[in-house]
Amino acid sequence: MTLTVTDLAIARGGVPVLEGLSFALQPGKALILRGPNGIGKTTLLRTLTGLQPPLAGQITGAEDQIAYASHSDGLKPTLTVVENLTFWASVFGTYEIQPALDAYALNDLSDRHAGNLSAGQKRRLGLARMLVTGRPIWMLDEPTVSLDRNAVQMFADAVRTHLGQGGSALIATHIDLGLDGEVLDVGPNKAKPKPIDDFDGGFL
Repeated sequence: MTLTVTDLAIARGGVPVLEGLSFALQPGKALILRGPNGIGKTTLLRTLTGLQPPLAGQITGAEDQIAYASHSDGLKPTLTVVENLTFWASVFGTYEIQPALDAYALNDLSDRHAGNLSAGQKRRLGLARMLVTGRPIWMLDEPTVSLDRNAVQMFADAVRTHLGQGGSALIATHIDLGLDGEVLDVGPNKAKPKPIDDFDGGFL
């Protein structure tokens, strides 16, 4: 399924950050989301996943199709690695977790509580959740934070496999993952500041 965005405008804290944004994310393709820090990449991902409404524009093809990995790893610290993945698999009705354990080399950590993992191990487990969702559209916000070189390669391989199976991915990252994907630079879509029509408005 193709995710289509048309003339989208979004805001953070009520302040417009991006406007006039249009693109299509097609099956089997990746888009690398780029732009200066603070421009609204995270806000865009949150809007596309339905966590906040847009100011204007249309998003089609997203209904129950998106799996989102934010800055948070989304783990339950008192559950083991296997229990965390089993929980998320049950939420999405997929139930199969072994491919996720294999993809991120988590088998040796399967009985360890998530709260006792290192930052990099937690990130690997958080990313492994994407593989148990069964969702075709992945959206990832700086997914390689805390990952070493080997784990970055694991992530890139997981994305390639997902694309090869007809999935798609929108990835906000500043590093080169070696993926065959187009770059979506949102810099030109920075929202123009609204004119202040009264003195007090400058302090709101």
